[in-house]
Amino acid sequence: MATSPGVLTSGEFSASRLLQIDQVEGLLRLQKAAQKINSILDLDELIDKIVNDVARSFGCVEANLYLNDVDRGEMVLTGVCGCTVHGKGQRLGIGKQGMVGYVAATGQMRYAPDVRLDQYYIACEESTLSEVAIPLLVEGQLVGVFSASHTELDAFPPEQLRLLQALCMHIAVAINNARRFQQERHERQKMTREAHEARAIQQGLFPKSSPYIPGFAISGLSIPAGAVGGDWYDFIPFGDGCWGLVLADVAGKGTGAALLMSATRGMLRSLAETCTSPAEVLTKLNRLLAEDFPSGRFVTMLYAVLNPTLRTLTFASAGHLRPLLVNGHGARFLDSERGIPLGLGFGNFSESKVHLPEGSRLVFYSDGITETESPEGEEYGSGRLQQHLQQPDVSAESILTDVRRFANGAGLQDDATVIFLKA
Repeated sequence: MATSPGVLTSGEFSASRLLQIDQVEGLLRLQKAAQKINSILDLDELIDKIVNDVARSFGCVEANLYLNDVDRGEMVLTGVCGCTVHGKGQRLGIGKQGMVGYVAATGQMRYAPDVRLDQYYIACEESTLSEVAIPLLVEGQLVGVFSASHTELDAFPPEQLRLLQALCMHIAVAINNARRFQQERHERQKMTREAHEARAIQQGLFPKSSPYIPGFAISGLSIPAGAVGGDWYDFIPFGDGCWGLVLADVAGKGTGAALLMSATRGMLRSLAETCTSPAEVLTKLNRLLAEDFPSGRFVTMLYAVLNPTLRTLTFASAGHLRPLLVNGHGARFLDSERGIPLGLGFGNFSESKVHLPEGSRLVFYSDGITETESPEGEEYGSGRLQQHLQQPDVSAESILTDVRRFANGAGLQDDATVIFLKA
């Protein structure tokens, strides 16, 4: 019986229906595969899954994945499934060797329904009769090339080729993301190692222990906000029994501040051995730093000389926070008339001297102490430090513990350093 034009016979309808089902199944398979590969960030695991899954899903005798070595202009075999001839690390010149090299150069898929007739095909498995190579591109940039081989002639019909091309778009993005993640992870690991090394070196510049000074107990403590910091303290012994006490704060944080702190430490220790007074030390140190420091960088510093025999402390300040003294007359901050931060310009420094009778307490501190904020944004402040210093069991450790307790898990926003002296 004749059929009307445009009306499908039962056989044609069944074939059309089967084609639709195959297409839907193919799209579902593509979606599932894309979801899997886009969730993997480990590059080796991702490549291994790609070549094995594709080979299994499409019945391929071989599936390979080459990545682009931009520096050498070569494609490097990084994923292999089913190949008994070539192993990982094989290199093909872009535009020079094989279907992979051709695809890498042109950015176009190449399909060889009969590899025996393809001029670019490089023989591999004897059973291979057809092969396809597809570029992996991200925003027009070559990431790699994916190739699949089959034992049958013309084994990849147009629907499968379109499916593979669509899958390769997802593969390219997944590989690009995994490579970036791997690179960033390596950079983080490198930075972490370098930060640990820098921290170890910086910690070696701090005093190894508290000095023994008859009639006085003295200690220091410094906690950087990051791996390294710009705060520094030191105890410098002199031949006449006196001691130099230093607490400094380089503007900024991190590695840059730590480098400047290290340079400042070396200069000050050299000057302390030859200069007679704190004011003279800061004057000469400032002249050196003003000539050498980068623009906008500076150091605030307290430098003092403790004479345990006379029980006096003579100090000079370079724009640093005022020392806090507690004695029989109560708690008070010690002022210094003149003293700009070191490195900003040339200027003069004044000295102040205080007597330290038995029971006196003195603290040098950095702004990481007083400017620490609570979760509500309130600063610790000089008032809380003043109250804490009047407690009978106060120490350098107790000051920093109190500051951390005040932050209540918010962490230190700046390096925190303290020198505590008790007569």
